[in-house]
Amino acid sequence: MKRIVALSLMAIACLSMQAQVQEVKVLASSTGVFVPRPEVNTDKKTKKTSAVWHSTNNDWIKDNCEAKNVTVIKDYLQLFPEVANMSLDDQPYMPMSWRLTAEGGETVMHCYFRMPADEVTHLWLTSEETCLVDYETGIQYRIRRTEPDTFRKHFSVKGKKGDVIDLKIFFPPLPESTKDVVIFGIPNWYLVGNKVSLRQQNNSGWAGVGFDYDVKPQFHQPRLLQEHLSEDKPYDMQNWNTWKVLTDAHYIKPQQDGTMAIWLTPEATYLAIACEQNWTREYWGFFWGNEKGDVLLDDAGRQYKLREVQGVPQNEMFFMDGNAGDYIAYLKVFDPIPLDVKTFTYIEPEGEPFNAWGANWKGSVLHNLSIEQLRANQKLFEYQPRKVVK
Repeated sequence: MKRIVALSLMAIACLSMQAQVQEVKVLASSTGVFVPRPEVNTDKKTKKTSAVWHSTNNDWIKDNCEAKNVTVIKDYLQLFPEVANMSLDDQPYMPMSWRLTAEGGETVMHCYFRMPADEVTHLWLTSEETCLVDYETGIQYRIRRTEPDTFRKHFSVKGKKGDVIDLKIFFPPLPESTKDVVIFGIPNWYLVGNKVSLRQQNNSGWAGVGFDYDVKPQFHQPRLLQEHLSEDKPYDMQNWNTWKVLTDAHYIKPQQDGTMAIWLTPEATYLAIACEQNWTREYWGFFWGNEKGDVLLDDAGRQYKLREVQGVPQNEMFFMDGNAGDYIAYLKVFDPIPLDVKTFTYIEPEGEPFNAWGANWKGSVLHNLSIEQLRANQKLFEYQPRKVVK
């Protein structure tokens, strides 16, 4: 009799647990932005690995702790199947994924972190700045607590390299009528004023945008002025006298350096970048067709590789002749981005060192670039012939 009662209680408990799981409602989710993987060190004796997280910039916070009883999730690839075919441990970038859910009478932000090492230090999750704001009403839903307790603290995590941990932030429940929220105060997941639509979404976290494809942009093509600057020798990256000299770039009206515009076509994605000409002769270099090339990443982790930069030498440094005060634009051609993508990350890898005055080729990662905004910027890149008054 006792055995029957015990089995009955176990069955009831299992049903109860299933009911609790079924009560979780996913409001929004994202594979997240891809960030550079931190440098990993290995202890020669223990073989354990460690890393210092590099995206935390809160030195004014002096409190530190070790996160205890951290939840490790086993179904990350089921939650985000779009990354199932990616080798997450080998590539130099890692996703900062998240899900916003309604469960247990509260709203819960799950921040997922794939351990790049057995121990990671200097992590940061939240502080009193963290909140959800109803975009329609302006009502603020402030943070209640975190699990594990890391509120307003730098913290470390010990575990196993490759494990995905679940860091939870709890908020008051959102009304059923809430359509959009703005998320504040989760900087390591790049949620610092990000508007998110609550599900009316598909499994990838995107709502339909209803855009049509663009017409392929027509840019003025620069022409070759000199095959070599001053030495008729094969191209040598370390000898600028062997570099090509181009002129007659695509001139535009003055724009802030680095301003971008995008055109989406079925065949390719075109990304224009505005540049100031600070000298009569400036050097440039664009690399594609190898691992050095620029890449675009959408929030589903899909990559769009650089195919070419129109009108310039491939994988060579070169000079552009012009006037100091010119504003010019280069047009980069990437693999085609689907129309349902809303934002993307632009990655420019660090370049190989070269011998030239003021040589500086640092890489850059630009997150949350809006397709809609960059399409609106197309008008900024109309050809504007140079006008000079003497």
